[in-house]
Amino acid sequence: MTQPLRRIIAQNRSGQAVAIASICSAHPAVLEASLTLAQTLGAPLVIEATSNQVNQDGGYTGMTPPDFIAFVTAIAQAAGVEPKSLLFGGDHLGPQAWRTLPAAAAMDKARDLVADYARAGFGKLHLDCSEGCAGETAQLPDAVTAARSADLAAVALRAAPNPADLLFVIGTEVPPPGGARADEAGDIPATTPAAAMATLAAHKLAFESAGIGAALDQIGGLVVQPGVEFSPQKVHALPLARDPELLRALQDWPAVCLEAHSTDYQDPAVFPRLAELGFAFQKVGPALTFAWRAALYALDQIRADLGGPHGPRLADVMEAAMLAAPGYWQGHYHQKAGDLYDQRHFGLADRIRYYWPAPQAEAAVAALFADLERVTLPDHALLRHFAAAEVASARRSAHGLPRALALAKVQSALRPYFFLFPTT
Repeated sequence: MTQPLRRIIAQNRSGQAVAIASICSAHPAVLEASLTLAQTLGAPLVIEATSNQVNQDGGYTGMTPPDFIAFVTAIAQAAGVEPKSLLFGGDHLGPQAWRTLPAAAAMDKARDLVADYARAGFGKLHLDCSEGCAGETAQLPDAVTAARSADLAAVALRAAPNPADLLFVIGTEVPPPGGARADEAGDIPATTPAAAMATLAAHKLAFESAGIGAALDQIGGLVVQPGVEFSPQKVHALPLARDPELLRALQDWPAVCLEAHSTDYQDPAVFPRLAELGFAFQKVGPALTFAWRAALYALDQIRADLGGPHGPRLADVMEAAMLAAPGYWQGHYHQKAGDLYDQRHFGLADRIRYYWPAPQAEAAVAALFADLERVTLPDHALLRHFAAAEVASARRSAHGLPRALALAKVQSALRPYFFLFPTT
């Protein structure tokens, strides 16, 4: 199952500027848009779940690892995508979801988590033990992180139906899931080659000490910071001319590539440049649900402009949902950063994505699509909010035009990751 990933790693390490996109989202429309675009282009794609999102306790989606694979597979089948082509990854697998517990208890939960992911068929496993548990420092030293990661790798190898097919991703310089928590000034410093080498050396020692030295060959990715990041109100763009020389850290690891987290909202030129720098794994998530929200709000404005009868504005429905259950955005948005309404609806962290599954949100979106399907949508109204290519794609779609427009907007956000594939 992970052979396509190994081929991409090998091509990248041979000097080719190739990369694969990893989609970190549980939004069904985002997954459909991503899977169908990849199939249209003939491009490989990884679908990832995070430990907070999907775990043995259900996570915030209510799904266990087998549930998530069944969920994505059903979306693929409904969209006409061959399920055998699906590649699954687990992101931030470790004690993070239980880090308020003492380390021993949190690691017990993490072992169950990793075993469930491996048994379910997730082939690419990012082992993330970088954050401290109760009574520990916020960020742990390499030696502790590596020892815990090796512990979890051993669990995964015992649980997987085909242990040799597992591909591990390691790394201690890991951005928080969903992007930075605050808006920092200036460029984001890249990981140094020395730090990357120290991480690899610590994991080599830990794997050997855990009795799984043979599995060092199954480490395929190293998470490091290339200098790309986003926070609620700011995108930190990659300095295209800068080379942090992180490939030097991999000189003794020919089967390992670099992995970039939080690549959302970057200029299209960034993705091939990251590939040149050794980043064969490029992750994206909030930018895709941000595009979905932008499309829905645009459609709601079109509905108002056309003067048709309709219920409350979609933004009002979403605002009520976010205020009624503020846990998903509080702690991420702050009054000192500006208007909280603006951050809730338009912040780059896209915390609104947690509210689309709410019954009132689903009903409002369904009503929006139904209202617009009952009227003629002229190009001049659509082109005020959607690119010409998005409108053309939507008009060719088998979906109703409003939903097709929203899916096309998501695909526009994802398309730059497929820089190796010509425009169709």
